[in-house]
Amino acid sequence: MGASQLTERTAPPARPDLHPKRIAGPPLAGEANAHRSKARGAARPDLRSPISRWRRFGASITTRLLVSYVVLLTISTALTLTVVRQILHTRVDEEIMELLEQEVSEFRRLVGGDDPRTGEPFGKDLDAIFDVYFRRNVPQEGEMVVGIVGDELRHVKRAHDARFPLDRRTDLIAEWARLERPARGEIHTPLGVARYLAVPVVLDGGGETLGAFAVLNFPGFEHAEIDSAMRLAIATGAVVLIVALLFAASMARRVLDPVRQLATTTRTITESDLTRRIAVRGADEVSQLAGNFNEMLDRLETAFGAQRQFVDDAGHELRTPITIVRGHLELLEDDPQQRQETIALVTDELDRMSRIVNDLLMLARSQQPAFLSLDLVDVAEVTEQVHDKATALGDRGWHNERVGRGHILADRQRLTQAIMQLAQNAVDHASSGDRIWIGSAMEGGEARFWVRDEGPGIALDEQDRIFERFARAGDTRRPSTGGAGLGLAIVRAIAEAHHGRVELESIPGAGATFTIVLPVSQPSLLVEEEP
Repeated sequence: MGASQLTERTAPPARPDLHPKRIAGPPLAGEANAHRSKARGAARPDLRSPISRWRRFGASITTRLLVSYVVLLTISTALTLTVVRQILHTRVDEEIMELLEQEVSEFRRLVGGDDPRTGEPFGKDLDAIFDVYFRRNVPQEGEMVVGIVGDELRHVKRAHDARFPLDRRTDLIAEWARLERPARGEIHTPLGVARYLAVPVVLDGGGETLGAFAVLNFPGFEHAEIDSAMRLAIATGAVVLIVALLFAASMARRVLDPVRQLATTTRTITESDLTRRIAVRGADEVSQLAGNFNEMLDRLETAFGAQRQFVDDAGHELRTPITIVRGHLELLEDDPQQRQETIALVTDELDRMSRIVNDLLMLARSQQPAFLSLDLVDVAEVTEQVHDKATALGDRGWHNERVGRGHILADRQRLTQAIMQLAQNAVDHASSGDRIWIGSAMEGGEARFWVRDEGPGIALDEQDRIFERFARAGDTRRPSTGGAGLGLAIVRAIAEAHHGRVELESIPGAGATFTIVLPVSQPSLLVEEEP
């Protein structure tokens, strides 16, 4: 079967006085949109000013995320370091008290024992006890050991960093000399606070206090080391925070890059340019948002493209009949015969315009989801019904070549319309008495419906473009029968709406075979049925 003849109809030059003139009134839609765009542009603040740039910087998601991240990390780090410092200080104080008690315990063991130099008891020789103890004792960091005989300070041994002149604190020495029980406390010195534990010395159970033994410790040295470590931790934390901030900024920039591209793309998208897309990387929520936005742009581009195509096609194809109708009506005379001829010509042109508009509307609707009403279709039943209907299209030799057996998911009315369009096309380009075959088959998960004729065929260089709108085959086919060249475009639109295709096999002078190939099941429905 062949296609419509491809002959470009040239519209006669339009008379200048026949063009519609613009009448003063409300602005057209395009002008109104332009005015609104100008108004929005005038109301938009200057983004190049420093204030606007700072506002945009402060309002960006990246800035807010980074600020929140820095504040949270700074607060958590500060709380952690404060708690750790307090715990370390508390542990140092506890260890100091344990050391003081340990020194006192060691001294008491020495008091109750014998002189290691002679092996004899010390008796009441307190100086000998202190002499032995101080020779054997090595003060730890920040520690000072004191021995008092009577009310006199006689023995002092201190660490190198505990250089405190205790002999000047006569009040404290007198207080320790009068002790009757152990005493704890702290004193303030130029080296800082010193904690002490002092005990009275009583020999041979006589109950007489001969002196006192005291151990002092300056925790400021230990605390200073802790504070130094904390300062080092703070400096390290600051460096880590800066590195983490840079890493977070990089990660936030990478994660939010689709969002920025989304904002940039939306600013550059216009009604005439919907080709911009966002690069999608990864599978997170932001990437899914970018993918959904790209899909939305695809749908919008398809919708606007269909709208522009409809307007272009309608303007291109309707211009000629409108000019003809208007010209004849303006030249209409009073002669009855001429009036009758003019009315017949105008009516024919109006019918042709109606067919063009209906075909264009169908092509526009073919890209909408509700274009098809899918149901199970019996292939054999559709083939036989189309054959019966096609016999009324013209005096041709109609043959039912083959009938497929099985069912497919399709729109019965749209499928019948497409096959009947192929049959009509074969009738238009075949001579009276020529044979036309209609057939179907089920092969490899696909249903095939074909119409084959004995017409003049289609040249190879024209076989691709005859499916375009308003395209007709060249001289190898018969002269045009008055169609607008939308028939094969409708057939292809119906096939593609079913996720199928149209195939053409033709050799000039040996006829043509048009085949509609449809899948047994529709992929879109299979996806929707998945849980």
